[in-house]
Amino acid sequence: MRLATLDDGTRDGRLVVVSPDGKSCADAPLRTLQEALENWEAIEPQLRAIDVFDHPLDTAKLLAPLPRAWQWLDGSVYPSHGALMDKALGIEPFKPDWPPMYQGVSDTFYAPTADVPMIDEDLGIDFEGEFGIITDAVPVGTPASVADKHIRLIVQVNDWSLRKLAGPEMKSGFGWIQAKPPCGMAPFAITPDELGDAWRDCRPALNLRVHWNGGQFGDAFGEAMAYGFHELVAHAARTRNLVAGTVIGSGTVSNENFREVGSSCIAERRGIEVVDTGAAKTEFMKYGDTVRMEAHLPDGRAPFGALEQKVVKA
Repeated sequence: MRLATLDDGTRDGRLVVVSPDGKSCADAPLRTLQEALENWEAIEPQLRAIDVFDHPLDTAKLLAPLPRAWQWLDGSVYPSHGALMDKALGIEPFKPDWPPMYQGVSDTFYAPTADVPMIDEDLGIDFEGEFGIITDAVPVGTPASVADKHIRLIVQVNDWSLRKLAGPEMKSGFGWIQAKPPCGMAPFAITPDELGDAWRDCRPALNLRVHWNGGQFGDAFGEAMAYGFHELVAHAARTRNLVAGTVIGSGTVSNENFREVGSSCIAERRGIEVVDTGAAKTEFMKYGDTVRMEAHLPDGRAPFGALEQKVVKA
């Protein structure tokens, strides 16, 4: 099942169920995705029962599936990305025995075709291609062995970053604030069964294809996570309840063979350049630059649709 949120002029939009071919949709029995997540056990059967899609679907008129959330938590569970970022930022690596995670901006998720305002293009504007999940209510202390039952939807995320602010904020010992503007989200949120065999051990086994200004930049495989999403949910819920509508990201999708598959963010490419030549050469994004992200199954289908955004001056 694929869900989307139409821009109807309200802050949270209107929830729709998307047809299998992605060309039409039907109104959901509840107005917003947040309402559906808070009543998932009762609402999911009703959503799945919809089989008449009587509205044409224009993806340019979609908001993020969840335009704002109670909570956005982002992990960093691709080892090759972490190693390259340590080199790019000049940070002494710390290797915990738990998944690294921070809490970011949740009151806005940019629409999949929205222009993204940035205050200063000299702050190192970067995209980060990720996968994410959305939970229902998760009780405190939920173990990883049952946490998968709380993963209701899977999404594709662009976690925008300002790299010149990231290093100093990380070195301060406190979390990111200025370095992490709101994220973007691809048009469709999907239930795990939509991925079939490509959802393995709570990991997305599909490629995330990234284009920057029309040229392919990366095509990394999503399954190479050191921790599955069930383990990320359990980590986040260790000492607190997670409300329905909590969004948890994987961190930048990355593979050990990064020279062959490319990267899902510019900072990683710069890290590769530091390793190979001793200095980073690739510049960060400028006003007018565009990034397109689209995850693909082995048969070519794009279950989340395409996220394509342009950087503009705030």
